[in-house]
Amino acid sequence: MEEIARAYSEALFGVAKENGKEKLDAVHEQLGQFADALAESRDLQVFFFSPYFSSSEKRDGIATAVSGAEPEFVNFLELLAEKHRMPALFRIRRRFDQLWDVENRRLAVTVTAAIDLDPSVVEALGGEIEKRTGQTVELISRVDPEILGGLVLQVGNQVMDASIRSRLDRLRKEVASGV
Repeated sequence: MEEIARAYSEALFGVAKENGKEKLDAVHEQLGQFADALAESRDLQVFFFSPYFSSSEKRDGIATAVSGAEPEFVNFLELLAEKHRMPALFRIRRRFDQLWDVENRRLAVTVTAAIDLDPSVVEALGGEIEKRTGQTVELISRVDPEILGGLVLQVGNQVMDASIRSRLDRLRKEVASGV
């Protein structure tokens, strides 16, 4: 399923990108809206994922659900319906979002602390990461009392754990192994 999602998302991304940044951004937005609507409605999932409805019924449903959308996006959804690939839509969206983030030089950053951090500290941290990476940072701040203190910083797919919880865990392992 992951390979299918990769192939379809890259195909949609390529077609949208060929037609300019505005088209790419519009398709990104429409894919997100359609996937969100599908995720929130069990009836839509049953309709689009079920083999009991014909491809033509699903095409009619797509025409109704996404009227006014970019033609490339509508064609893409019709292709998914015809090839019975609609269940891969959520993975397609996830991969498309990754491609879009790379294209727009956006970087997801999550800062986790044991307490609620002052917004100026979080912003300063985000600014420093932007300066070092040259990318626009999408910053999320979380509170997790389980880490006890310190910070856990996730930048893209890298995690830097400077939490007290991880230090205690390392110390426990060292004591247990007699090092």
